[in-house]
Formats: sequence, structure tokens, C-alpha cells
Amino acid sequence: MTTRPRTTRTTRTALASTAAFGGAVLLAISAPLSASAHVGLAASSTAEGSYTVLSFSVPHGCGESPTTKLTFTMPEGVNRVTPTVNANWTIDKVVEELPEPLQDSHGANLVDRDAQVIYTAVTPLPSELRDVIELSLQLPADTAGETLAFPVLQECVEGSTDWNELAEEGEAEPASPAPAIVVTAATGDGHGHGAETAAEEHSESEVVDAAPATVDDPVARWLGIGGLIVGVAGVVFAAVAWRRPAKR
Repeated sequence: MTTRPRTTRTTRTALASTAAFGGAVLLAISAPLSASAHVGLAASSTAEGSYTVLSFSVPHGCGESPTTKLTFTMPEGVNRVTPTVNANWTIDKVVEELPEPLQDSHGANLVDRDAQVIYTAVTPLPSELRDVIELSLQLPADTAGETLAFPVLQECVEGSTDWNELAEEGEAEPASPAPAIVVTAATGDGHGHGAETAAEEHSESEVVDAAPATVDDPVARWLGIGGLIVGVAGVVFAAVAWRRPAKR
């Protein structure tokens, strides 16, 4: 009696196991990466009344289309902004009058404020590259515990993305979240001068390294966990399919 060969069934089982394993790994890796593609924000200081350097990490925001312009909108209470020179961009400001004059922390009278800072690309930023934009400013006094949002309009060769949505408490992160920080209580002499010195001494390399580390993205975290669970399930399936004896 002739025994039928089992080569075809074994090969199909191996291929199915390999495909399941590969798909699970790809899902586990791609989920957190896709969810984290938004404008990140790191701050050299978050203390109320302190001087800080805000570092905005800019990813692809219009699919595959290169970025041409970034417009940063300042929250109320932020009156003066010092943009950091970046050879890849030209810089402009939009200034608006204050409802009434006020004094800054140095006693100077202010009649207007820097409402927006606009970075226009000298050469459009490709979607596969990122850049870091730095803005130096003083955080408002008496705002400990408050969330300050810095909406960013990212314009591209084709299309645009307005990073201006705020997450409601207890709800998932929106699709286009605005970069934001939570202001902490004042430290030192209460005027933030120590923070101002620290901000000016903050090196470019430190800012670049810190930018992605301070972004708390719950959606990315949960998607990453889900992807890892699916990945483990795929490995188990592959192992069972590999070990299952073929029917004669």
C-alpha cells in the first residue's frame, strides 16, 4: 500500500504559522508608532511664573505631503515669545493689542502681546523627517495646576492638520491633540529667575533628546499593549500549528 506524501500539508501549516507570527509582530510594532504621530511638546521648566524653553517636535501631519508652515498660537497670559533661530525656517510674529496695558515681571509696561509665532519652511520638510522648534517664554503666574495648550496649525504642500483639540477629562485623546503642559507650583525665589537661567543654558542636544520623552500618549500606550497581546496570541497560534501532527 502506498503512503500519500505529507509535504504539501506540512508546508501549508508552516507558511500559515509564519504568516500569523509575522502579522502579529507587525501589528504590535505599528500600532504605537501610528498613534504617536502628533506634535510633541517638552518644557525645560513648568513652574508658574518661570522662564521656559518649549520644544515642539514636528512629525508628518499631512500623510506623505511635506510640511511648509507651522503656526504656534499662544494661550492667554503668555505675552512675549522669543523664537529660536532655525536655518530651515523663516520666522514671523502676529502681535495683538491687549485689552488694557499691564506690567511684566520686570516692571515694563505692555500694550500688546505675541499672539502667534509662524515658522515658514525654506524647503518643505519631508514627511519621513522631523524637526524641533524652540520657543522661549515666561509662563503665567498663579496658574499652578492649570493646563496650557499651544495649538499648532501644520500646513503642507497638500492639505493641513490643525493640532488644536483638547482632551476632556476621562475621555480618550482626540485625533488632533493640541500640544500642552500642566503648570506646576513655583520654586526658588518665586519669580522664575533660576528657571530663566536654566532655560538659556538648555542645550540643543538636550532639547532634541527630551522632546519625545515627555509626551504622555495614553492612546499609543493602550494600542501598544493591545498590539503586544495580539502578538503573543500570534506566537501561541504559530507554535500550536507548528506542533499539530498532520492527518494521515
